[in-house]
Amino acid sequence: MPTQPPVTCDACAAVCCRLEVLCITETGVPRRYIRPNADGAPSMDRLSDGWCAALDRDTLRCRIYEQRPLICRDFEMGGTDCLAERARWVSL
Repeated sequence: MPTQPPVTCDACAAVCCRLEVLCITETGVPRRYIRPNADGAPSMDRLSDGWCAALDRDTLRCRIYEQRPLICRDFEMGGTDCLAERARWVSL
């Protein structure tokens, strides 16, 4: 059985950057990246195509990595949620 290469952010399509991200704790996210969601909760702003506004489209890296929301910090590279989102993205 062939083994899968390890998941790394370097070889990813940044699918996690299409998820809704609530800003539930203060991590220093610049205000220009925060917008209320449909329920009025502070969330990361997303562009019209659904991608996070803080994502650098050329590098697929977070422009505010050191100030990213707690949810982004807890989203473990190669973890269960990461693998599930990648599988969901591939199946679309």
